Amino acid sequence: MKADGGGLEQSIAEVRERIRRAAQRSGRQEQEITLVAVSKTVDLETISRAAQLGITHFGENRVQEFLPKYKELPHLQWHFIGHLQTNKVKDVIGKACLIHSLDRWRLAEYIDGKAKLLGLAEVDVLLEVNVSGERSKYGLLPSDVPAFLDAVERLERVRVRGLMTVAPQVDDPELARPVFKKLRSIFEDIKKRQYRNTEMLYLSMGMTQDFEVAVEEGSNMVRVGTAIFGARR
Repeated sequence: MKADGGGLEQSIAEVRERIRRAAQRSGRQEQEITLVAVSKTVDLETISRAAQLGITHFGENRVQEFLPKYKELPHLQWHFIGHLQTNKVKDVIGKACLIHSLDRWRLAEYIDGKAKLLGLAEVDVLLEVNVSGERSKYGLLPSDVPAFLDAVERLERVRVRGLMTVAPQVDDPELARPVFKKLRSIFEDIKKRQYRNTEMLYLSMGMTQDFEVAVEEGSNMVRVGTAIFGARR
């Protein structure tokens, strides 16, 4: 997908302004919120243009799309935000600055093992939590998070840097607010505990349809695609 240059500049400015206002409503500054531009199906020229306009973090959902973009634009901060299969781990670690979708123990073990083989000291990940309990979504149930983090302490290279969730697709973003409130509560509870391999730095929640509500509820990392690049074909 290719976006019009002038339209792209305006879209980025509008998203940043919406983030600024939402951050202000939550008593924070815009600079405290990391904007990850979701570049799924977006062409390299448009991504480069977005980078020239000040976007430094980009998120990809599919490994087969992520790799060629990383190869051409390795200086950008690439996030892997999609469901990660174990056989694709080797293609992502060491390239993505943050994996948002650690959602099962087997994947944690696999990341740890591959990191050892590749000589990586650590791999930064977010724990994906299925707060809404929807069967169509990936992620740990909130009740499983404490035991999972305890188990991560046994690993050598995996570093949990925060939490991520995907709220239900709803017409009214206010309906997503309870989901964001719940994840923020879990985030704050984890902060009170001492871990070797876990540090709550990032609360990744909020997408095009609901990122303002997410920021109001404490998100410091939003994943926005359509509002920046337009609807995907």
